[in-house]
Parts: sequence; C-alpha cells; structure tokens
Amino acid sequence: MDIKQIQDLIRFVAKSGVNEVAIEQNDFKITIKTNQAQTIVNATVPAQQPVAYAPAEQIAQIAPAASAAPAVEDTSKYITIKSPMIGTFYRSASPDKPMMVNVGDEITTGSVLCIIEAMKLFNEIESEVSGRVVKVLVDNASPVEYDQPLFLVEPM
Repeated sequence: MDIKQIQDLIRFVAKSGVNEVAIEQNDFKITIKTNQAQTIVNATVPAQQPVAYAPAEQIAQIAPAASAAPAVEDTSKYITIKSPMIGTFYRSASPDKPMMVNVGDEITTGSVLCIIEAMKLFNEIESEVSGRVVKVLVDNASPVEYDQPLFLVEPM
C-alpha cells in the first residue's frame, strides 16, 4: 500500500463517520481510529521494507488543525432524538417527495421525523417529544448507527 492509498483511506474513514478500520495485507497492517477531535493512524510494516512518510503539508491537509475547530454550540437546552437502530437515514419517503421535517418545523409526539432503512425494511421514526426542530444532524441517505443523534429539538 503506497502513501497515496493510505491518504485516500484516511480521507474516506474521516468522511464516513466510522470509528475504526483495520486492514491487513501480507506483511502490512494499518489501523485507523477516529473520533470527532482527531484521527490516529497506526501502521506496521516489516523491518526490511522502507517506510514512506507523508510531507508535513499533506498531513496538515488530512488531519484537521486544532485552531480550525468550530466553536462548540451549547446544546444542553435541546432534546436529542437518537436513532433506534442501525440503517440508512432518509428525510423523505422517496426522492420526489418533500422532507418529512425541516429546521424550524414544530413537531408533536407521534410525528414521523424520518425513515431508517434496515435490511430492506423502511421504518418510520416517530417523535417521542413535542417541540421545534433546531438542527438535523445527519445528511440524507447516510448510514446511521444505533443511538446516533439525528435531530436536536427545542422542547415546548
């Protein structure tokens, strides 16, 4: 695996939202662990094989700079609606239909917020709270994990 492939893999893992990826090929093993603050790359190669290092400029492009981190927003006054399952998140019933909820919409208990597709089954996710949608935390047609935050709602 060359440095370009490693850089592409790091970018892919950072964008996908996966927490950890491990790849092992013959005498090469790489583990990439991410969290929202940083990306950690751990590579193991045999002693007789030369190790390629990325120039500092390229590393700076891959790993986000600490100073570039966005300001943390106070979300303690909001209720977080989380995914009850693993699957694919959809904001509408089909591509030609309108979004079920948008930022600023008022919702009530039982309102359908989104659909999560799991194993070819489309599950409507209903709100357990009443309030106003403040933020949608997941992009349409993105994979979601169990207990992943989907929406922030300001209670009424």
